Amino acid sequence: MSARPSRKVTFKVFRFNAETDYLPTYINYDVDVTHENVVLDILTHIKNEMDGSLSYRRSCRHGICGICSIKVNGKAILACKQNVDQLIETYGTELTIEPLSIKRAMKDLIIDKEDFWVKHAMVKPYLDADVEDKPENEHFVTPAQVDQLLEADYCIQCGACHYSCPSLEINEQFIGPAAFAAGFRFQADVRDNQDNERLNAVNQEGSGVWDCVKCMECAEVCPKGVNPIEKITKLHNMVFEAGLAKNNIATRHAVYFKDSVRKHGQLDEAGLVIYSEKGYGMYKHMKVGMQMIAKGKAHVNIFNVPKSDKMDEIKKLVDSCSTAKF
Repeated sequence: MSARPSRKVTFKVFRFNAETDYLPTYINYDVDVTHENVVLDILTHIKNEMDGSLSYRRSCRHGICGICSIKVNGKAILACKQNVDQLIETYGTELTIEPLSIKRAMKDLIIDKEDFWVKHAMVKPYLDADVEDKPENEHFVTPAQVDQLLEADYCIQCGACHYSCPSLEINEQFIGPAAFAAGFRFQADVRDNQDNERLNAVNQEGSGVWDCVKCMECAEVCPKGVNPIEKITKLHNMVFEAGLAKNNIATRHAVYFKDSVRKHGQLDEAGLVIYSEKGYGMYKHMKVGMQMIAKGKAHVNIFNVPKSDKMDEIKKLVDSCSTAKF
C-alpha cells in the first residue's frame, strides 16, 4: 500500500450495448486513487467492486499486447500503462473514459476493430522473401540494417494512432498511420523482395500517404514511440525514388517545398500555393493569401523572394540530404 494519501476522483465512463441501446450513456464512479494506480487498476476496481456489468478488454498488463487501448478525456492511452496521477495533473479530478472509437463501440469500452485490421492487411505487413525449405544458415541482418527500420517494428497494433487520426475520421478510405508504419517496416527490410506492390497500395489518391495532413497526432498518442508520421514521410520518399509519384497537389507540394528551400533558403508560401494548386485552385486561397501577406508570411512579389544568408551551404545541405528524384 502507498504511504501517500489517496484522493477521490470521479470517472465518467461511457456505457453502451450495441445489441440493446440506441444511444450511449455515461455513468459516474467515484474512486479513491493512489499515485501508484494506472487506468486499468481503476477499471478493474469498478468492475470487481462497483459494477460487474462494465466491459473492457485487457490481457498482458505490460504494455505489449495493446488490447487495453481506450481514450481518457479524448486522448488515446494504454490503460495498463497510463498513470492516473499524470492524468489528474493535466485534466483535474474528473476524468472521462471512452472507447477508442465511439461510432465503433460494441459493448462499453470494447470496439469492433475490423476496419483497423482490413487497413493493416492492405499494406501486406509481412516479408515477401524467397526462403529455402531447409536452409543451412541463418539470414543475418546487421545492426545497421535493423536501424533502417527506425523502430517501426515496435508497433503493438493497439490502434491508438489509427483512431486518433483526423484524416481517417473524415475519410474512411484513408489507410491510416498504423498501417503505414507497418508498410514502411517491411518495405525497409533488406530481406523483403516485393517490388512495388506495397508502394502502389500506399500511393493511392484518397487513401494513401498523400492524404495525411501532418497533424502529428499519431506521434503524440503512440505509447511505444513508433512515430508513424516519420514513417509516412519515408514512404513519400520511397514512392519518389521508385518513380511512382503521380502529378497531383500533394506531390507538387513536396517538390516545391524542396526547390523553394534550395533556391531561397526558406519556404515561399505564395509560390507554394501557386505551384501546388495550379490554375483555378490557387484562387480559392486568395483570402488566406491576402491575410498571409498582411502578416508577413507571404511576399507580394513572388519573383523577388528574399534569400537567406549562406545560400551555398543551404544548397549543399539540401542536395546531400535529399535522395529522392522529384
